[in-house]
Amino acid sequence: GAEGSTLMSYFSKNQIQALKPKITFSTLRDLQCPVLQSNDLQGKPEESCSTEELFEWLGAVWNQVSLDNKSSSFLSTYSCPEPNTVVEKAFLCTITGFIIPEKIIQLLEQLCCYFGEPKLAHWLTLTVHGFADSPVSWRESEHGFHKGGENLYNFVIFRNLDYWLQMAVGAHDDCPP
Repeated sequence: GAEGSTLMSYFSKNQIQALKPKITFSTLRDLQCPVLQSNDLQGKPEESCSTEELFEWLGAVWNQVSLDNKSSSFLSTYSCPEPNTVVEKAFLCTITGFIIPEKIIQLLEQLCCYFGEPKLAHWLTLTVHGFADSPVSWRESEHGFHKGGENLYNFVIFRNLDYWLQMAVGAHDDCPP
């Protein structure tokens, strides 16, 4: 009755807007990027970087931390792992909101189009963060917030369509299957 329509009107005005994903784009110029080889997860001195080094680098890029290791910096003396290359232009797109798995698959497929002509990208990444205070994580376990609430996975896709899948969960969470 009237109560139901009042509720619907409340949700349509307030909740639907909140669920609409927010998209932000930024262009990073002259970005130092680690050199990666799809078949070399551990990395090799002077040839390629490891998966752990890439993951750490991604954290710095997401948080807009300077990569040039200046001693005067109070925030970070982090530097890009070796070997690295300078990329003239890199695109960073962030989508914030509730995103269903089908949309993530769609995003992955669209990202792979970057490997078409002209073949400029050697690799690209797609990272999916769960909310730090999400009640659930992988499998059937509750998500343990404790300190950081880590709850994410990252695809690294290469031009030959090989890929790496990196996952991070808190110490008290079940690991994914």
